[in-house]
Amino acid sequence: MVLILLAFFVVSCATGYLTKWLSTRVFYLFSLLPFGAFAYTLWQTPVVLSGGAATESIPWIPQLGIALSFRVDTLAWLLALVVTGIGGLVLVYCARYFSRDEPGLGRFAGLLLAFAGTMYGLVTADDILVMFMFWEITSVLSYLLIGHYVDRKESRGAALQALLVTTFGGLVMLVGVVMISVQAGTTSIASIVEQGLEGPMATVAILLLLVGALSKSAIVPFHFWLPAAMAAPTPVSAYLHAAAMVKAGIYLVARFAPGYAETPGWTPVLVGLGVWAMLVGAWRSLRQYDLKLVLAYGTVSQLGFLMVIVGFGGHDAGLAGAALLLAHAMYKAALFLIVGIIDHRAGTRDWRKLSGVGRQSKMLAAIALVAVASMAGIPPLLGFVAKEAVFTAFLEAGLAGDPWGWVALVGTALGSVLTVAYSARFFWGAFATLKGVPPTKLHSDGWGILIAPGILGVATIVLGFGAGSIVDPALRPYAETMPGPGDYHLALWHGFEPALGLSALVVALGLVMFWQKMRIARFQDALPSTMDASRGYWLSVRLVDRLAARTTIFAQRGGLPQYLGTILIVYVLALGVASGLNRTWPDSIRPWDYPEQVLIAVAIVVAAIMAGQARQRMSAVLLVGTTGFGMVALFALHGAPDLALTQALIEMVTLVVFVLVLRRLPTKIAQRNKPVKRILRASVGIAVGATMAVVAVIALGARQAESIGTEWPRLASEEAHGLNIVNAVLVDIRAWDTMGEISVLVVVATGIASLLFVTGRAGPIPRLSGSRQQRRGSNRRRVLVDPLAPGPEPSSSRMSWLLAGRTLAPDHRSILLEVLVRLLFHPAILVSVYFLFVGHNAPGGGFAGGLLAGLALVARYLAGGRYELAEAIPIDAGKILGVGIVLAAGAGVGSLFVGAEALTSAYFEADVFLLGHLSFGTSTIFDLGVYLVVVGLVLDILRSLGAEIDRQQEQADLSDESQDDFSESEAAR
Repeated sequence: MVLILLAFFVVSCATGYLTKWLSTRVFYLFSLLPFGAFAYTLWQTPVVLSGGAATESIPWIPQLGIALSFRVDTLAWLLALVVTGIGGLVLVYCARYFSRDEPGLGRFAGLLLAFAGTMYGLVTADDILVMFMFWEITSVLSYLLIGHYVDRKESRGAALQALLVTTFGGLVMLVGVVMISVQAGTTSIASIVEQGLEGPMATVAILLLLVGALSKSAIVPFHFWLPAAMAAPTPVSAYLHAAAMVKAGIYLVARFAPGYAETPGWTPVLVGLGVWAMLVGAWRSLRQYDLKLVLAYGTVSQLGFLMVIVGFGGHDAGLAGAALLLAHAMYKAALFLIVGIIDHRAGTRDWRKLSGVGRQSKMLAAIALVAVASMAGIPPLLGFVAKEAVFTAFLEAGLAGDPWGWVALVGTALGSVLTVAYSARFFWGAFATLKGVPPTKLHSDGWGILIAPGILGVATIVLGFGAGSIVDPALRPYAETMPGPGDYHLALWHGFEPALGLSALVVALGLVMFWQKMRIARFQDALPSTMDASRGYWLSVRLVDRLAARTTIFAQRGGLPQYLGTILIVYVLALGVASGLNRTWPDSIRPWDYPEQVLIAVAIVVAAIMAGQARQRMSAVLLVGTTGFGMVALFALHGAPDLALTQALIEMVTLVVFVLVLRRLPTKIAQRNKPVKRILRASVGIAVGATMAVVAVIALGARQAESIGTEWPRLASEEAHGLNIVNAVLVDIRAWDTMGEISVLVVVATGIASLLFVTGRAGPIPRLSGSRQQRRGSNRRRVLVDPLAPGPEPSSSRMSWLLAGRTLAPDHRSILLEVLVRLLFHPAILVSVYFLFVGHNAPGGGFAGGLLAGLALVARYLAGGRYELAEAIPIDAGKILGVGIVLAAGAGVGSLFVGAEALTSAYFEADVFLLGHLSFGTSTIFDLGVYLVVVGLVLDILRSLGAEIDRQQEQADLSDESQDDFSESEAAR
C-alpha cells in the first residue's frame, strides 16, 4: 500500500512532461495506476471476506507513536474499490472529454491522479493523524481542481469557498483527533474504535470529529459549498463530489460508528442534520434548470440520506449504509458523466433548451435511465436493494421502541419521495422531446466517451441482481462489527413486506409530484425566501473583511514608529508582569569578569545613545555598527574566536546593506518631519532595556540542573569528529536548526529580489561588451585594458585595474580602491574556501566562509559598479541559492537511504602519505550548502539593492535628460 501511494505521488509529479508528449492520451496511461490499485484491493478480498484485515505499517514518528500504518478491512476495502475503480473510469472519460488545447491539461491530470492516491490513503490509513493528513490534502487538491478554470471568477470563488468550509471543519476535527488519541493512548483508529471510550472528554472529541465529517460531506449547515463547486469541470464533479471526497465524511462516521454510535449527541446530530440535508437538498433540486445543479442538490440530499443510515448504528443499519454508499457512488458518478456528455454534444446544460436528445442518443438515454432508476429506488437495481434495506432497518428500530428510528424513517421516506420527483424531472428534462422547443443539434464525440458511464450502469444492474450472492457476503463483515443483534440480509426480493410497500408508496408519490411539476413549481415560487446558508457564509466573509480593515486602520495607521512601539510596549508589559511574579532570583550578581568588559559595555552604551541622537543617516549606521563590533570584542575576550569572526563579518555585510539602502534617501534624518514624542520613545527604549536586563538576570539564576552545553565538547569530538564546537553544533549536533535558518535566508533573498525586480530576477546578467577570449586574454595581464575606453587600438586606451572601472563616473571612481580590490579579491576567495574546509576543527565554517566571499563580491561591486559584479560571478543568484539548499538537504536526506535518521553524518578516515591522518564527513557537504546559500544571499542583495537600483537610477537620469532636451527644444521653437 505504501508503494501504491508512492507511485501515485511520483506519477502525478511527472504529468507535465508526459502530457506534452501524449496530450489527452495521457489519461489512458494514468488510469492504469488506479486500476492497478483496484486489482490489488480485489486481491485482498479473501482476507476481507473472512472478517480479517490486511495491514501494513512503517514507523514514522516513534516518539509520538505515529506510524505510516494502513489497514484494509471490509469498510476500507469497499471505499478503496470505489475510489480506485471510479477514479480509473473518470480518467478514461477525461481522455475523450478534454480537447488537446485544454489549458492546464497537464496540471489537471496530475492533480486528479494525486487526488485519487490521497483518497486511497485516507480510506486505508489506520493511524488517525496520518488519516487527518490525507484528509486535509484532499481539501487542498479539491481547491485546485474546482478552480481549474483560473480565468473564471466563479471558479475561483467556488474553490475558495470549498477550501474555507472544509478547512474550518478540518481544524475543528483536528482538536477532536488530538483529544481522542490522547485519551485512548494510541493513534490507531482500529484500537480507538475497539476501546469505545466514554466520558465527557470522549464525547466532546467525537462531536468535534463529526463537525469535520459534516463539513466534508456537505451536510446542513455546510451544504452550500457543494452546488457552488459545480463550477469545476464535469470529471471533477463526477469523482470528487459524487464518489470520492464527499464520501470522506460518510466514511469517517461509518468508521467510528461501531464504537461510538451510543455516544451522547451522536444520533441526534447525525439523524437530525442528515434528514434536514436530505429534505433541503431534494427540495432545492426541484427548482433547478441546470442539469448539473439538479444533480448537485440531489447529491446534498443523498449525502444526508447516507449520513442518517451510516450514523444510526446497529447491524442492519450498518449493512444498509454500506450498500447505499456503493449504490450512490455508481449511479451519481454515472449521472455526472452523462451530464458532461450532454453538455459536450449540445453545448448547454439548461434542460429548457434541450429537446429530442433521447431520440438522437439512445444509448446515452438508456444508461441514464438505469442510473436515474437506481437513484429513485426502482427494482431490480442496486439502489432499490439499498433503499429497501434502509427502510427495514429504521422500521425495526422504531418498532423496537427507538423514537429516532421513526424520525429517520419518516424523514428519509419524505426525502425519497422528493428524490423520485427530481430524478424523473432530470431524465425528462435531459432526454424528452419538448413542445415548442426545436430539436437540439448534437455534435458527435464518438462512442468511447460512453465507456465509463456504461460500465457503471452495467455494474448497477449486475449488483442489483447479485445483491444476495455478491454484495451481501462482501459487506456483512462490516455489519457484524456494529453493536446489537441483526439478521437482515441484502436481496433483490424479500417477499411482500412493509419496506416493499413503503418503497412502492414513495415511488408513486414521487411520480405524482413529477406529474404535477408545474403546480409544485408555482408553490415553491409562492413560498417566502428562507434563510440561506450561502448568504450566511458570504455575510461572515464580509464581516471578517470589515473587522480586519478596521483593526488595521486602528492599529497600523501610525507608521513604523507605532508598529514598533506597540510591539515593544506589549513586550515590556508581558515580561514585566512575569518578572514581577518570579520568585527565582540569583543569590549573587557578578558585575563583570574582567575590567575590559566594563570598557566595552560603556562603548556600546555610548554608541547606542549617540545613534539615537545622530542627525545624519550614515553617522547613525556607523554608530549602530559600533555596538555590533563591541559584541565582537566580548566574544573574542571570552575565548570564542569563531563567534567573533562570524559577528565581525556579519557587521561588515550589514553596514554595506545599510549603505546600499540609505544612499537613495536624504542625507539627514527627518528633514521634513521632525521627531515627535521623544520623551515617550526614550522611555519605551529604557523600559525595554531594563526589562531585558531583568530577564537575563532571572534566566541566569533560574537554572537548577546542569546545562547540556557541558556535553558539547565530548559530542563534538566523539560524535562529530571536530574540535570546533560551534561548527560541530551547527552542521551536525543541531543541523536541523541550521537547515531552518538557511531556508529562511533563501526566503529573505527571494523577498528582497521581489521588491526590486519587476519581471523576475532570472533575466540576463549585465556583462561588458567583448568576446570571452578577449576578456580571458585581458585577465592574464596584471594591468587590464579597459574595453570601454576610447581609441582605435587597445594599446592606446587608458589602463584599468578592473574591467568595469571605466563604466563609473569619474567622480565616483577610485583607482586606489580598484588596485586594492584587484590585489585582495582572489586571496579573500581562497581564505573563504579555507574557512569552509577547516571550520570543523578551527575558527571558520561555511557561514563565515560564505560571508567572507560575499564581502569580496561587495568590494568588487563598490570598486567597479554593477558591470564589475557581473564579471566577478556571472551566475544567477537564484541558482546559487538553489544549489546550496539542495546540497544541504541532500546531505540530510542521503542518510535515510542507509537506514539512519535524517541529517546523520558519516565520516571517512584514512592515513594519507605526507598529509597524515585525514577525516572527511558528509557534514562538510552540508557546510558547503550553507556556504553557497550565504554567497547567494549576498549576491542577491547586491544585485537587487545595488545593481538593480543603479539601473533604475540610470534610466531615471536618462529620462530626465530626455525631458530636459525636449523642454529646451520646445522653448527654442
